[in-house]
Amino acid sequence: MTNLKNAMLVGLTMAASQSWAQAALTADQAERCATRLSISITGKSPTSALMSSGTPQTETNNLVASADFQERFSRFINASFNDDPAPTAVEDAAYYMAKYVLANNLKWSDMFVGQFKVDQAQGATNPSVTADTNGLGFFRSPAWLKAYAGNEEAGIKIRTAFRIMNNTIGLKLIPSTNAPGADVSANGRQSAGCRACHYDSWFALDHAASILTIKKTDNNGNITFAAPLSTSADILGFNGVTDDKDFVTRLVNSEAFEFRACRIAFEYLYGRPELTCEGPVFDKCMTAFKADGKIQSAIVAVAQDASFCQ
Repeated sequence: MTNLKNAMLVGLTMAASQSWAQAALTADQAERCATRLSISITGKSPTSALMSSGTPQTETNNLVASADFQERFSRFINASFNDDPAPTAVEDAAYYMAKYVLANNLKWSDMFVGQFKVDQAQGATNPSVTADTNGLGFFRSPAWLKAYAGNEEAGIKIRTAFRIMNNTIGLKLIPSTNAPGADVSANGRQSAGCRACHYDSWFALDHAASILTIKKTDNNGNITFAAPLSTSADILGFNGVTDDKDFVTRLVNSEAFEFRACRIAFEYLYGRPELTCEGPVFDKCMTAFKADGKIQSAIVAVAQDASFCQ
């Protein structure tokens, strides 16, 4: 697990302990704080009651419990978890799953490992989240599986493997080449400049994809999935990972998942990752998230800190 822990710390230098001043707010400061809280959390101007409060941060839990927050945060997650807007609503599975998790006050891990799926019934106006004993959060939702199956010539779902790691622990990669005519076959991916990410690194994309099902496309463009290449793989320091469910479950049980949740909280509230000097607030967020596993608690921990309204 050493590599996984090191990876989650990229971009965050250990910060010295700092105690934020808990000074009382003046009327002007309270109004500015109320405005910042409301717009950052719900995307809307504060109510008159919040504007007149001398301690607006005490209302953070109510703001996070609102339908406005659920809608805005779900859209934020969908945009964060996808490269581009989906051509159809059902492919935006992350949006529907996030909104379901928030509306039902579930743990953030249910977003990824809960026994659900996002699908759109024939004749239905919109997609919906339904119970599924074979579900894996939104990762096994039919439209999402097809959208992120990738175009590897043998059907190896490298793109799916990356998306799973990106969405759960925040892995970010930049392709080394996309030149026309580049050999992207399994042999080509073992060449210099490619094999580091695909075979040799701690996140080795091809190893991760080897335990995922294989994409099959018929002459009419219909997509199905066949048995994976491997029944077991060593990935991210995890030994003997057997399939997508085992892989995702181990990821959401890792400290990297908790770290990712608090980075999401900072990016949602501040529009950027945490800064070095915000280490104490980040630690507070980690503690809150570990206590109940809910993304709302992570956001509240950051928004209620005195530094948010300074």
